[in-house]
Amino acid sequence: MSLRQRSLLDKELNDLRDNLLRLSSMVDTAIERAMLALDGREVALAEQVIAEDNEVNRLRYEIEESALRVLATQQPMAGDLRCVVAAIHLAVELERIGDHATGIARLVTRMEGEAEIDTLHKLPKMAKRARQMVQIGITAYVNRDADAARAMIRRDDKIDKQYGKLFRETLEEMRDDDYIRRATYLLWVGHNLERIGDRATNIAERVIFMVTNEFVEVMDEVA
Repeated sequence: MSLRQRSLLDKELNDLRDNLLRLSSMVDTAIERAMLALDGREVALAEQVIAEDNEVNRLRYEIEESALRVLATQQPMAGDLRCVVAAIHLAVELERIGDHATGIARLVTRMEGEAEIDTLHKLPKMAKRARQMVQIGITAYVNRDADAARAMIRRDDKIDKQYGKLFRETLEEMRDDDYIRRATYLLWVGHNLERIGDRATNIAERVIFMVTNEFVEVMDEVA
């Protein structure tokens, strides 16, 4: 590869990285705002999260198109090839994380006027952990850090346990008929957060492959 070709490929790889960072920031903001909307039953804020999901989708497809153009015109090899393919996978996972944030926001629009229940206060910890996992996964991609990705995968067990605890305690509250609908909404919120953790795990798996050319096996991989 000539110096000119190398320079052009590096520029396009950097553009992919920058757009992935933008997309990651957008979905992180969506999760944060969806949880704020849930906490305050702020339907207007929830509707803003739902409306802005279109921009997340647009950027996801822009990244995919850019990556496919790099594959077609630059024909990258080895690590560069895996980096481009990883960008496509990460864009898809991030877009789906945005869908989970939107799912939480849609639940908020259905919960307007509902009384508060105790398990709501357990969800912010799950949200914080899920956001951290996504951020670590994207940082691992930028730094090509397989060790950080492996460490992040191990964090997924904690968010799974948090969801299990939420599930059990919410079932207890469902013994009161007045709580059944509200508790069900919160279980769906917890499920979306648990799925964000799964998506972050998928990101980490792809980073490990990008860096090492080896697949890792995680039992709860998201299809």
